Amino acid sequence: MKEQKRTPSSRAALYGVLVALAMILSYVETLIPINLGVPGVKPGLANLVVFVCLYLLGAREAFFISIVRIILVAFTFGNLSAFLYSLGGGLLSFGVMWFCKSRDLLSKTGVSIAGGVAHNVGQLTVAALVLENAAVYTYFPVLLLAGTVAGTLIGLLGTLILKRLPQM
Repeated sequence: MKEQKRTPSSRAALYGVLVALAMILSYVETLIPINLGVPGVKPGLANLVVFVCLYLLGAREAFFISIVRIILVAFTFGNLSAFLYSLGGGLLSFGVMWFCKSRDLLSKTGVSIAGGVAHNVGQLTVAALVLENAAVYTYFPVLLLAGTVAGTLIGLLGTLILKRLPQM
C-alpha cells in the first residue's frame, strides 16, 4: 500500500491526538499510588507516547509532543514547581533517548531505560538547584532502580506497540 504524504491539517490532528493521549496517561499516573519513600517515583506512562513517537515519527515530532505535554499538564494539573521538575526530567530524558537511538547504542528497551534513568537525574538536578542542596542526590539509588523498572516496562510495551503500528 502506497503511503500518502500527510497534509498540515492531518499532521496537526495526529499531534493533537498524541498530546491528548500523553496528557491522559499523565493524569492516570496521578491515580496510581506509589510510595517508595522517595518523592517523584512514577511509572512514566506519558513517556510511552514520546518513546513510540521517537521511533515512529522522528525526533522533532517526539520532542514537540513531549514539550507541549509537559507545558499543558503543568498548567492543567500542576504548578510552577511541577513544571520545572517535569521539564528538567523531560528534556534530559528526551536528549538521552534521542542520542542513544540516533547512535544505535542500545535496543529499544535499552533506550527507554536510559530515558527513565535520565528523567530521574534531570529531576534530581532541578531539585538540587531549587533547594541549593546536593543532598537530594542521596535519593539516586532508589530513583535509579525505579527508572530502570519503569524504563523496562515502557520499553517493552512501546516495542510491542511499534510492532503493531504501520510505519510512518
